[in-house]
Amino acid sequence: METMTENLYIMQTGNKENKYKALVPQIAALVHAEKDPIANLANISAAIHQTFGFFWVGFYLVKENELVLAPFQGPVACTRIKHGKGVCGTAWETAETIIVSDVNKFPGHIACSTESKSEIVVPLFSGSNVTGVLDIDSDKLNDFDETDKVYLEEICKIIE
Repeated sequence: METMTENLYIMQTGNKENKYKALVPQIAALVHAEKDPIANLANISAAIHQTFGFFWVGFYLVKENELVLAPFQGPVACTRIKHGKGVCGTAWETAETIIVSDVNKFPGHIACSTESKSEIVVPLFSGSNVTGVLDIDSDKLNDFDETDKVYLEEICKIIE
């Protein structure tokens, strides 16, 4: 089993998949040790942001038929998103992960920041109901792929 120091080294120097492999068990341990969901979302967004240096990492939670901003790391963000609107609202509506290589080519993209170039949004579930989304923006085009999808979906399952 890898030590915490080895995991930290991998997260700082490893390739994307190795970084996720080191990060997922650490997130599982964080969530297991803390029962407050907001505290967990805050630590998860910080852990992902710190590991990968993405432009924006955070959560939106479903409240009264809108996605409402929850814990995040990065610049100021949109506060509320309607069902089916933008990448987050579409992921909520379809209940599927969405990878957008160029946000300017996504119909109806909500530009919270002009620095965002690509995005991945992963729905959070309670049973079959979407309860929120994990939203990650990059300031680089085409920054997300199947590796991100697989591991971020695994992280979101830890939250449920």
